[in-house]
Amino acid sequence: MANLMTVFLVMEVIVSGFRFGAYGLNMNYYLMSCPLMELVVKDILNKALQDDPTLAAGLVRMHFHDCFIEGCDGSILIDSTKDNTAEKDSPANLSLRGYEVIDEIKEKLEKQCPGVVSCADILAMAARDAVFFAGGPVYDIPKGRKDGTRSKIQDTINLPSPTFNASELIRMFEQHGFSAQEMVALSGAHTLGVARCSSFKNRLTQVDKSTTLDTEFAKTLAITCSFGDNAEHPFDATRNDFDNLYYNTLVTNNGLLTSDQTLYTNPKTRNIVNSYALNQALFFLDFQQAMVKMSMLDVKQGSRGEVRENCHKIN
Repeated sequence: MANLMTVFLVMEVIVSGFRFGAYGLNMNYYLMSCPLMELVVKDILNKALQDDPTLAAGLVRMHFHDCFIEGCDGSILIDSTKDNTAEKDSPANLSLRGYEVIDEIKEKLEKQCPGVVSCADILAMAARDAVFFAGGPVYDIPKGRKDGTRSKIQDTINLPSPTFNASELIRMFEQHGFSAQEMVALSGAHTLGVARCSSFKNRLTQVDKSTTLDTEFAKTLAITCSFGDNAEHPFDATRNDFDNLYYNTLVTNNGLLTSDQTLYTNPKTRNIVNSYALNQALFFLDFQQAMVKMSMLDVKQGSRGEVRENCHKIN
């Protein structure tokens, strides 16, 4: 009897560890219905990232932009129609990349397990694996998200602007249940990728240059912007590596966006930036926890969602 009780206790611990309560998500959600799902995602994603490492930044950003609008429901993947302009066609989303990777994964999974794996889960897993591929922390996320049936351009007004100051960022993230520390940790995703001049040229004004922008860095950005609004500049010197260099750029007033540099300028967040700049392991720990939390924002369950056959259109 004692041994039997031990078995039951161990099973309860395991089940509790893989269940996510009211969210209805589960680490082993596809264990029986699509057992090779994880292998398909990792295989296709790794091949795509080996061919083009810059896609890691695009996939992480796409996941963030998906979750902050209507929750993590794959709404960012839906195409516009003659009757509706979708989220992806918002100016804030025109630079997103990696749709073809999600499509390839979905196509293969539909052949193996038709109508089972949601586009929302595929995107969340792709972002997770992109972080790890780029050298970031390894973490897992619960699965079981359903795909949303709404995607409207007007909803993207709820995305944080690159010109936001720290107070505005704190307020917006608080609306989604995140602390200031979690907001700073999630901002660390900017260790990957680039931004266009149209997003940072406001930093080249005399007011900004005199207070929060390194003089030499300002000259570099001015040269970049001389090639037009679509000219790109990396957030830090290791654009394809997931590390803590992003925070070190803020300490030296080399933050690319206003919404980056403000994290060091504002006393409410400066110490968090300093701690991540000094301790990459701490950043990795806080980032992975914040990413898991973000991946569960307003997940759709039951009649609130569906599993799309094609990620680009509602069934």
